[in-house]
Amino acid sequence: MMRAARLHEVGGPLLIEQIPRPGPRPTDVLVQVKACGVVPNLKNVLTKWPEWFPYLPLPKLPAIFGLDPAGVVAEVGSQVRALKPGDRVYVNPARGCGSCKHCRGGEIVNCRGFTFAGYFGRGPMSQPVFEAYPYGGLAEYVTAPATALVKLPDNVTFEQAARFGYIGTGYAAVKKTGAGPGRSVIINGVGGTLGLSTALAALAMGVSRIFGTGRTQALLDRVKALAPSRVEVFAVGKRPVHEWVMELTDGDGADGMVDTLPPGAPSTAMLEALKGLRRGGRAVNVGGVAEVLPLSVHWLMGMNIQLIGNCWFNTGEGQELAEMARTGTLNLAAFEHRRIPLNDVNEALSSLQNEGRGFNNYVVIP
Repeated sequence: MMRAARLHEVGGPLLIEQIPRPGPRPTDVLVQVKACGVVPNLKNVLTKWPEWFPYLPLPKLPAIFGLDPAGVVAEVGSQVRALKPGDRVYVNPARGCGSCKHCRGGEIVNCRGFTFAGYFGRGPMSQPVFEAYPYGGLAEYVTAPATALVKLPDNVTFEQAARFGYIGTGYAAVKKTGAGPGRSVIINGVGGTLGLSTALAALAMGVSRIFGTGRTQALLDRVKALAPSRVEVFAVGKRPVHEWVMELTDGDGADGMVDTLPPGAPSTAMLEALKGLRRGGRAVNVGGVAEVLPLSVHWLMGMNIQLIGNCWFNTGEGQELAEMARTGTLNLAAFEHRRIPLNDVNEALSSLQNEGRGFNNYVVIP
């Protein structure tokens, strides 16, 4: 048996229950969870569905949530060769049907059944995926396909690894902008959980200049202190974002832009950052802006600008993060961990603090 926090009805509490501990199928792995990241949006998912995003389905209830687990391999399936009990791992929650051309090609995020284990689905084909992998990280054990596991180096703690979902999403987004050494990127909403994670990924990738926007100057100052010679910050509201970026780039504009703004942010805020791109620049959206973007496609065409959506990251990119952390190029020491016992998960969800925002790393310790 094992303990798990299960949701029985939307808007109700998570109940700590004893349920049978699963065993791995031949190509699966059983992981003992040591830390699971708490997504700030999880409270909205558990209390406001389906009003929040009704086209993104939840698993059938009762269900175990928890998006970003990290822990120790407890048992491997009979066909698993490269993993063994005792291995320290992060479990990428990205799941697909496993057999379509996208899954076979290693592009799970393009599967019509793409689903976040322990969170929500991306379409009507998600329920069979939930049924195949029903264990989220708010439990003592989870099962996952062996292909979803990122092996962790000894210098990465489980709490730090529980942040890989955000860092990996930002990493994949920065890659799509083409930014790297000698390049610049705007990170819209740099002080938030996703924004700070994206900034850390960009620094690890060697991006030369980061232009970060936000609302709170004290928080922006903390971001700039991570790399004062490479990070510039801007408190929105004083003047248009794109004017600030153009001033710092001698009128050229930034090479890339990653929008990390949360649900509820106005689309005009995203558009302001988009205008800070140079000719031929690339913008990638990983945030939750839900308003329709009032965008002139004629301007987009004339400026030769690309606007790209980025939903998540693959396990290979997660392994690249682990390697960057091993060598010290990815700074995981910036996070301030808030450890929550599984029994206190409801109290934690109702009292998440905004102070410190992206620097806070809330993790449940089963």
